Amino acid sequence: MRNAFVGPIATAFCLILAIAGCDRSQTADTSARSYQVRGVVRGFAPDRTTVSIQHEDVPGFMPSMTMPFSVKDQKDIAGLKIGDGIAFRMTVTDEDLFLDQVKKIPATDVHVAEPTPTANVSSKATARLREGEIVPFFGLTNQDGKRVTLDTFRGQSFVLTFIFTRCPVPNFCPRISQNFSELQEAIKSENGAAGKTRLLSITLDPQFDTPEILKSYAQHQKADPDIWTFATGESAEIDHLTQSFAVFVQPEGGTISHGLATALIGPDGIVIKIWRGNAWKPSEVIDELRRGAR
Repeated sequence: MRNAFVGPIATAFCLILAIAGCDRSQTADTSARSYQVRGVVRGFAPDRTTVSIQHEDVPGFMPSMTMPFSVKDQKDIAGLKIGDGIAFRMTVTDEDLFLDQVKKIPATDVHVAEPTPTANVSSKATARLREGEIVPFFGLTNQDGKRVTLDTFRGQSFVLTFIFTRCPVPNFCPRISQNFSELQEAIKSENGAAGKTRLLSITLDPQFDTPEILKSYAQHQKADPDIWTFATGESAEIDHLTQSFAVFVQPEGGTISHGLATALIGPDGIVIKIWRGNAWKPSEVIDELRRGAR
């Protein structure tokens, strides 16, 4: 996603630009920006390729929040444990965001509140969907203000994901939308059932992402409305879907902290494959579609 849809940076999560200061040091990538950050380690991915950090508030820029950071070299986080205070450099390019130059500091030197996680919306428990299970019925509104339901896609495969238009961190929503853009072009070149596949991007920010906003975003992404649909809806409906696909969503200090999940749904509404995070490639989806067509 480019700047046309970033909006006030302090109002979007992936604003992961958790920062205590900005260092415009020269790098090989002329688009790179580096920031000096302080925070507290809150968790690690099982393979330690990402680390969850609660960073300090940045007055006038973004509030304190907890978010995952990619790690380029695992040596940078070797020896760290949950609860450690750290200072590090965060680098942001047009396509990536990562940390390095990690140093331990006293946790008392980091000024963040004790985390108080809250459940992601709903008075009812929602069972987590697994591959081979049927997607629950949903009713949403697309970028043209028309109703979109599970039945809209009945009889054809579709790929579903979650984004929001004000998310500016390059390796979160913008990367997912770029993947969908590439998928759209790949679908156009496919024959048979794979060539009839549809794409569905559901907003995590329904209060801001109205059909009008989504339509502008779709145009910015050069989305073909015959293939790629953007949808919003009632908060409860979107909450139900994010819980079904086990997507973490946490309003935090006026922003949205969230996870990533993308799913391939078959013509019969059954989940074929779920990809977690942002490491999946459009070619993997096309390969799954071709396998299903055989």
